[in-house]
Amino acid sequence: MKDVLGAALLDYYHGNYSEDIITETNISEADALPLPYLFRSYTEMPLIEQAALKAAKGTILDIGCGAGSHALYLQQQDHRVSAIDVSEGAVKVSRLRGVQNAECTPLLQFQGATFDTLLLLMNGTGIFGTLSQVSQYLQHLKSLMAPGGQILIDSSDLQYMYDTGEEGGIWVPGTHYYGELEFTMSYKGETSEWFDWLYLDEGLFEEACISNGLHFEIVTRGDHYDYLARLTAAE
Repeated sequence: MKDVLGAALLDYYHGNYSEDIITETNISEADALPLPYLFRSYTEMPLIEQAALKAAKGTILDIGCGAGSHALYLQQQDHRVSAIDVSEGAVKVSRLRGVQNAECTPLLQFQGATFDTLLLLMNGTGIFGTLSQVSQYLQHLKSLMAPGGQILIDSSDLQYMYDTGEEGGIWVPGTHYYGELEFTMSYKGETSEWFDWLYLDEGLFEEACISNGLHFEIVTRGDHYDYLARLTAAE
């Protein structure tokens, strides 16, 4: 897959900022993702992200680290942090910014260590791809949890993206779960391949956690159907 994200992050880091990433989904029009936002400080982060960083404890694995903003903040709080991303450019930028332990590897291929906190932010459930893969990812995340560990992960209920019927229900696709989206990113004439990205409503996510031996609880909710969840091993 073309590393569109990595190319944009490297440009911004090296002072070559001239345009933003353009994202598009199968249910929405093209939209700009401002590059400065991906380099935000703690005070510039949404409240859900701030809550997750405050709740992080012990050794931490930042999954999908991007430009490393979350990992950097946690390092500054004296946490031991590892970070992973599938974007080689993102990992380079994270290292250049000072993330001490960043690795380019897919989550399902990462193994050999356990952590007190697994952190998945900016719609962390997106990495699951599709509903059919949720159990596989949850089982792998469980294998990376130290005893007494936690998974801090955010997502959104996309019901607001769909039309509402006369009786208050929403019109959703009949062929797949309405939170299953296809994404693409474009930057400076380069466009990524389409990739799957999953948004999970609270009820469905809790059911998936229970069936995979995990306890699900809401830490906090945002103003736009978004929420932060904590997953722990079921007793």
